[in-house]
Amino acid sequence: MRLFVSEGAPGALPVLAAASRARERAELLISTVGPEECVVPFLSGPKIPVLQLDSGNYLFSTSAICRYFFLLSGWEQDDLTNQWLEWEAVELQPVLSAALYYLVIQGKKGEDVLCPVRKALTHIDHSLSRQSCPFLTGETESLADIVLWGALYPLLQDPAYLPEELGALCSWFQMLSTQEPCQQAAETVLKQQGALALRPYLQKQPQPRPREGKSVSNEPEEEELTTLSEEEIAMAVTAWEKGLGGLPPLRPQKNPVLPVAGEKNVLITSALPYVNNVPHLGNIIGCVLSADVFARYSRLRQWNTLYLCGTDEYGTATETKAMEEGLTPQEICDKYHVIHADIYRWFNISFDIFGRTTTQQQTEITQDIFQRLLARGFVLQDTVEQLRCEHCARFLADRFVEGVCPFCGYEEARGDQCDKCGKLINAIELKKPQCKVCRSPPVVKSSQHLFLDLPKLENLLETWLEKVLASSDWTPNARFIIRSWLRDGLKPRCITRDLKWGTPVPLEGFEDKVFYVWFDATIGYLSITANYTDQWERWWKNPEQVDLYQFMAKDNVPFHGLVFPCSALGTEDNYTLVSHLIATEYLNYEDGKFSKSRGVGVFGDMAQDTGIPADIWRFYLLYIRPEGQDSAFSWTDMLLKNNSELLNNLGNFINRAGMFVSKFFGGYVPEMVLTLDDQRLLAHVTLELQHYHQLLEKVRIRDALRSILTISRHGNQYIQVNEPWKWIKGSEADRQRAGTVTGLAVNIAALLSVMLQPYMPTVSATIQDQLQLPPPACSVLPTNFLCTLPAGHQIGTVSPLFQKLENDQIESLRQRFGGGQLQESLELKVIAFSLRCCIKLEVGGYLWQGGDNSLVHLQAKASPKPAVVETVITVGPQQIQVLMDEVTKQGNIVRELKAQKADNNQVAAEVAKLLELKKQLALAEGKPLDPPKGKKKK
Repeated sequence: MRLFVSEGAPGALPVLAAASRARERAELLISTVGPEECVVPFLSGPKIPVLQLDSGNYLFSTSAICRYFFLLSGWEQDDLTNQWLEWEAVELQPVLSAALYYLVIQGKKGEDVLCPVRKALTHIDHSLSRQSCPFLTGETESLADIVLWGALYPLLQDPAYLPEELGALCSWFQMLSTQEPCQQAAETVLKQQGALALRPYLQKQPQPRPREGKSVSNEPEEEELTTLSEEEIAMAVTAWEKGLGGLPPLRPQKNPVLPVAGEKNVLITSALPYVNNVPHLGNIIGCVLSADVFARYSRLRQWNTLYLCGTDEYGTATETKAMEEGLTPQEICDKYHVIHADIYRWFNISFDIFGRTTTQQQTEITQDIFQRLLARGFVLQDTVEQLRCEHCARFLADRFVEGVCPFCGYEEARGDQCDKCGKLINAIELKKPQCKVCRSPPVVKSSQHLFLDLPKLENLLETWLEKVLASSDWTPNARFIIRSWLRDGLKPRCITRDLKWGTPVPLEGFEDKVFYVWFDATIGYLSITANYTDQWERWWKNPEQVDLYQFMAKDNVPFHGLVFPCSALGTEDNYTLVSHLIATEYLNYEDGKFSKSRGVGVFGDMAQDTGIPADIWRFYLLYIRPEGQDSAFSWTDMLLKNNSELLNNLGNFINRAGMFVSKFFGGYVPEMVLTLDDQRLLAHVTLELQHYHQLLEKVRIRDALRSILTISRHGNQYIQVNEPWKWIKGSEADRQRAGTVTGLAVNIAALLSVMLQPYMPTVSATIQDQLQLPPPACSVLPTNFLCTLPAGHQIGTVSPLFQKLENDQIESLRQRFGGGQLQESLELKVIAFSLRCCIKLEVGGYLWQGGDNSLVHLQAKASPKPAVVETVITVGPQQIQVLMDEVTKQGNIVRELKAQKADNNQVAAEVAKLLELKKQLALAEGKPLDPPKGKKKK
């Protein structure tokens, strides 16, 4: 392993202090690098500290690296440690960053520095005092102690900022600071300069804005209620009293859904997924799930809404996958389209149509757009140098070429990008290129292609952008990406490829070419709509009456915000263009990337096998939706959010409200006589509901989810303060008070069931069934809090909505989706937080190393009498399936070479690869290795 740290990087303090544990169990090299050095090849900027595992993977989260070291030393994780780590990240870091910024950058002193962080320090002190233990989680030092010590040390090492009155905190901090690993870490990072050593680091950070006055406990914080005017309270009461009569009349549902003049017409698309890629959680939250929330919300507002998506089926990737699986491109598309549809169906995505791009309508619309661009002079012809395989008699798309990376020397670089160093490559730059099909060396030849003349369309695009950006909601990253493209100047873009699988080019001399997928994929939205209704132009050639919302990850922004608008504007055919371009950042998995081939991360076809309901997945993905910056899926965080926000907050409130009706009032909603405090609660709920509407109208999906949880907390606090279980035992007046509290609470639960519908549709329907919510109230979400369950309304049977996620269950899932590791081993515990690591076992006198979902023979161990290690070597079923697929793929390569009577040495090399894969598969399945074949002795 190799640990990269930098002087003056605060994250290096706890990492170096924890590293001493790892050195006792594994070889660890520590390298000090400059703060600007990019250690992780696939990150766009510098990130320190970083731990490079022997497997080649990277950890670049401070807490994850520390956790790795602790697990390696035999430490057992626990709930309390996880809570402290979440608190450190969410509560401590913002206020601590502010304090250090004031001290180091702004030169402030004393209370100005201590004020932002005082409550957090007091919280640590009280926690230590209450449990009467020297450390945060008990009698011995834990991961939580090292992470918090490392975070606080730059500030608290100056006695002026270590309050004497916080005795338990002082003792704890001084005890850790005197330990040798901590002392060495402080010396390495701060170089006896104290907090001033952090100046270069802090100068590059934005000025922090601490959330003053917020709770800093591990418990859900109590919401600070807004001061209300008498008018706001009166308006809330008036709306409440209208009850079901305050709901607007329901719109009749029509099929097909078509725009209506004078109404709000909302057209929603989510980026078309490549058909041959099974979507992972990041793909799902970036496109279809985010769009689904907004589509469901739009329907609750009774806007005229059409939500569409489909599989993107043409292009090189499909041809490649078809070749790998021995199928035709059409068969591959048919197979994977069903897989996609099943995944989205399980996630309860409410498409009006989920189509595909391999249709006659796609051909007709694409060719029409091309012909109109050609006729208006927006298409150019030019010559492109490409690699051509003479043996296969065709030009090679980037994915069909492999060779040596010209930058790092990696021997299996693709024709478009090197997986090792991450750099983009022009296929003709590869050293020793090979055709992936026949392994023959290709030659460089010229080919005529068509280009979209983007420079000629730039003025049209600029005029349109100036108008649309001023009046619509584009996410900041989308605006930035488009502006950066324009700032660098647009260049002609090739729109044709030398392929067979694609939309044919209707131009003489180009009959053997198809349109490049990036040109016609976005046209798929039009053709999918045309398959849904022959009146598709009412949606797509109607910009005056249709609001187009397009959801995608940020890598798709140029095609939706620039290329397609240029194409559509160039046709002069009045196309509907995007009004609201909603782009997310990336969702990572724990501390790395999703990888189907390595078995790392949860993919859509796996989520349903975890035993966790689809709505829980929806909730957590939307809770961590990467709106402003990249975020990461974390099993530990998922457990915490399920058990705190869903089970203890939302589920607890709704269950209690319903149970009080059943238990105290025979299942009938009691009479409600509202006090002034009750009326204030109505107004607070109404304000939060209106805030929810404001956020979703701006497509701030993650923040709107917080509004639901805020209302639920208001409800829990209301029940807790008013204690209806006590009032019910008293006088008639007391029983009436209990009835008012219960009736108001169950109406809040009814409102929450409708607000939840875009996020958790199954849970929403379950609540509405339990409460027997009248159908009109289920289908529309008003802007005011109405009494939808009046006195005398009979509810149904109430039961718990959520189940607790257990540590053992989550740890098992973490291991299962962490890569192809060995079961029941220390390495597997470590892998839960580091994706994949190098595992060595002695089996049969040989060393074997785990990685890439396989066990690879390293070398004979230099021991005259190897010890017997009785180990059952198994991996998860998805990792075994990956190996089986690799064996099949390699077998096809061998058969093709033999059929072509290829060179014997080439065949032998591929056969050796096949045998090695079969050996790995046997080990993965726990089967004994076959002895070497040879002649038997007589």
